[in-house]
Amino acid sequence: MSLKSTHLPALIAFECVARHLNFARAAAEMEVTPTAMSKTIKQLEAQLGVRLFNRTTRSVALTESGSQLLDTLAPALEQIRFSVQQVHDTASRPYGALKINSSYVAYASLIEPHVAAFLTQYPDITLDIALDNGLSDIIGEGFDAGIRLGQALQRDMIAVPLGTSQPMVAVAAPAYLACSAPLDTPEDLLAHNCIHQRLSSRGPYMDWTFRIGKATVAIEVKGRLVLDEMRTTLSAARLGCGVALVFRPFAQADIASGALVALLEHYAAPAETFHLYYANRAQMPGKLRAFIDFFQTRNRQATE
Repeated sequence: MSLKSTHLPALIAFECVARHLNFARAAAEMEVTPTAMSKTIKQLEAQLGVRLFNRTTRSVALTESGSQLLDTLAPALEQIRFSVQQVHDTASRPYGALKINSSYVAYASLIEPHVAAFLTQYPDITLDIALDNGLSDIIGEGFDAGIRLGQALQRDMIAVPLGTSQPMVAVAAPAYLACSAPLDTPEDLLAHNCIHQRLSSRGPYMDWTFRIGKATVAIEVKGRLVLDEMRTTLSAARLGCGVALVFRPFAQADIASGALVALLEHYAAPAETFHLYYANRAQMPGKLRAFIDFFQTRNRQATE
């Protein structure tokens, strides 16, 4: 006979009766009636063409064929149960390798300050972080999640804010400002060499937006230098290449040291927020849930 004609539920029922040597207790474990259990075993015996149990009104015992089947079936079912439990554990508890794709700025601002504490709290998680300023195909490249600004997220993804908003600030080196036109309002940027930053290597430029009165206004700045990474943008500003628009926390050390001057603070740009995005799934893996909860909490606490 073929394996297809023997249903796995019937083999599971057989193993259960063989463990208990009692139809009533086996039926209770599998949440069926003793009559249904007995019928299932009879059908299995008919399919196999052998008797698996010797039954009397007082006892149940395995036949030689029944013992032979149990010897090979029980380890196989135990392995199946173990595999199913592993899958369940991986889905419900923080465990396994977690692959995250992040821009450098998001990593430096939101992840790096807390990564040691995360690894200590979750010793069963291996954190694999790839820094990439493009918009990677996280599914195609095998990542569990990505971290980007809200305006740069991939479509058809679930996104959650990973930290508080990141205020923007325009900055320039004192040497650049000393030999440039006055810069008192956002419109004055039109007379300046502004350092463009792309959201990805082939993507659009990052918007230069400011609060003017009650309105949020985008300024179409001009400039002869285009970069796709905030570290290089900030470095170019320090070297006097022009005005840059960057995250204020990222530039704070340079502002404090005097290497850069914060500009147009009265017109503080609307804040941006980094989001963690991932594929829509019916069940979120425990390791990803732990990552989201941990870093959302840590970054919220850091601003309180």
